[in-house]
Amino acid sequence: MSTTPKDRFKPVKSILVSQPKPSDANSPYLQLAEKYNLKIDFRQFIKVEPVPPKEFRKQKIDILKHTAIIFTSRNAIDHFFAICKDFKIEMPAEMKYFCISDQTAHYLQKYIVIRKRKLFVGQRTAQDLFDYFKKHKNEKYLFPCSDIRKDDIPEYMEKNGISFTEAIIYHTLPADLSDLADVKYDILAFFSPSGLKSLKQNFPDFVQGRTRIAAFGPTTSQAVRDLGLILDIEAPMPNAPSMTGALELYIKKANNL
Repeated sequence: MSTTPKDRFKPVKSILVSQPKPSDANSPYLQLAEKYNLKIDFRQFIKVEPVPPKEFRKQKIDILKHTAIIFTSRNAIDHFFAICKDFKIEMPAEMKYFCISDQTAHYLQKYIVIRKRKLFVGQRTAQDLFDYFKKHKNEKYLFPCSDIRKDDIPEYMEKNGISFTEAIIYHTLPADLSDLADVKYDILAFFSPSGLKSLKQNFPDFVQGRTRIAAFGPTTSQAVRDLGLILDIEAPMPNAPSMTGALELYIKKANNL
């Protein structure tokens, strides 16, 4: 954010967050809106659709030939167990699970009873799991994911010669945003390259103008630049580890607070 030109610091009154509205009444976004008298709206820019059983069968994946499963999102968990239900597959008690975060691990309990010795949890990123993969390099890993996913886990597995199968279990698609055509926001906040792809597909003639763009994570930030757009707010940063933290720092400066 330190490289943002001074003329990009215009007062902020409205923000569109490209994620579902939080269910928590104490959400940092809602606190931010109240603290600075902002209008903050939420809208999912992408949608997910399950891979039909017939399409999954074409991948020729035998789930039960694997000894460990990697989960990087709630969507992956939901769609994986939907596939298991379709094919009448029950997870063996000895199956190991590698989850990208505590939230993902907690969500997994919706489907299975977890024994701690078979659960390995990262802090937030895929890199957090690499040490676990290294210690358990003889497992046969299954990675249920979308047709659009980051390369970090597959690249690490291939580089280190670890047995690994990628299973495409859902598709990530742009949502229909046509109702937003005449709606303007001071800031648009993005969390994935897919969200930016949706923006471009819905509004091919999008002109940024005075609209500020916020991005979370290096791949999302790069996607902003790849589209030739100005990245005004970047998170995480050392002084702002969250999107709301980065937004607040910008708002304080832009609104002269």
